[in-house]
Amino acid sequence: MNYRILVAPLNWGLGHATRCIPIIRALIQHGFCPVIASDGTALELLRQEFPQLESVYLPSYQIEYAKEGRFFKLKMIWDSPKMIKAVAKEKKLVKKIIAEKAIDGIISDNRLGVYHKSVPSVFITHQLNVLTGSTTWLSSKVHRKFIRKFDQCWVPDTEEKPNLSGKLGHLKKVNFPLRYIGPLSRFQKKETDILYDLAIVLSGPEPQRSMLEDKLINEIENYEGRILFVQGQIDNAQTVKQEKNITVYNFMKSDQLEAALNQSAMVLSRSGYTTIMDLVTLGKKAFFIPTPGQYEQEYLAKRLHKKGLVPCASQKKFNINMLSEIDNYEGLPSVPVNNFDFRELFDVFLSPTENKVL
Repeated sequence: MNYRILVAPLNWGLGHATRCIPIIRALIQHGFCPVIASDGTALELLRQEFPQLESVYLPSYQIEYAKEGRFFKLKMIWDSPKMIKAVAKEKKLVKKIIAEKAIDGIISDNRLGVYHKSVPSVFITHQLNVLTGSTTWLSSKVHRKFIRKFDQCWVPDTEEKPNLSGKLGHLKKVNFPLRYIGPLSRFQKKETDILYDLAIVLSGPEPQRSMLEDKLINEIENYEGRILFVQGQIDNAQTVKQEKNITVYNFMKSDQLEAALNQSAMVLSRSGYTTIMDLVTLGKKAFFIPTPGQYEQEYLAKRLHKKGLVPCASQKKFNINMLSEIDNYEGLPSVPVNNFDFRELFDVFLSPTENKVL
C-alpha cells in the first residue's frame, strides 16, 4: 500500500517514544510506511531503532521538571506559555509536512498539535484524566478538548478490570471515538538465566533524572548483588562501564534492554506508565520511585502499592534496604499485552473501498 503514516510521540522522558515502537513495527508489518516525527531524546531513540525510516523534527515543548516536587505544578504552569507556543508551531508545521511528505495518516502520542482535518488523525494516551491535584477537573477538561480534535483516541490498556491505568484511562461517560487497544510493549518475555540481581532503569526529563541517578549511585555502593544500571541518556554512541559489581550503560536499544531485563531478577525504576506496561509483559517484580510531584506517577505507584502488587517509596525517603520489601508483594497483574488486531486498528487510515479489497 505504501500508505505514509506520521508517528509523533511527545518528548517527555522516553515512554511515549518506546511505546510507539510496537506500533511502528506493526505498521511496517502491515505494509504501511511510517515517518517518525519528534524532538530531543525521543527522536534520537526512534532514529536509532529505525535507521531505515524517514524522520522529521518537531518543535520542543521544553518540558523540565522542578527540582523540588512541591513546585511541580507551579513549574508546569510557569512553562505552559512555552508549551502552548510549541503546540501552535507544530500545528502549522504538520500542514507543511503533510504536503511535502505525502502523509496519509497521523498517530500522535500526546503531541496536542499533531493532527489535521485532511488526513485521519489518531491520538494515543493513557490519561483521559490528567491529575493535577485540586485542578484535575480543569486539566482533564482541557486535555479532552484537544483529544476531540482527533478522529480516534487509542488507550493502551484494557477497558475492563483488571487494568493498569485505573482512573487515568477510564471515564464514566465518553463523548469522542475511544478504543482500548491493550497494553503496549516493545518487549517479549523470554526464559533465560539470571545475570543481574537488580536492574536500575532511569528515564524522564531533567533535572529529576540526574537527581535520582546521583542518589542511587550512593545507595548501591554497599549492594552486594550484580547490578545493571541504565542511565537513560540517549547519545550518539553507546558507552559501557564496569565498576566492581555494577555494569553501567548510558542507554540500550530495545533488543539489548529486552535481553537484559529478562536476565534481571528485579527492577528499580520510575513508575511511568510505559515502564509498568513493559514490566507486566516481562513478568518482573519491581520497586518504584515516582518522580517527585508528578501526580500521574505518584498515583500509579500508590495504586499498585495499595493493591499489594509493587512496593514504592518517595525519592527522598528511599534507601537500598527497602528492596527487600519486594518479596512481600504479589508483583504486577497478568494483563493480555499486544494481542490486539493491528490490521483492524489501522483501518482508520483506509477508505471504505480499500477495506473491502483487503
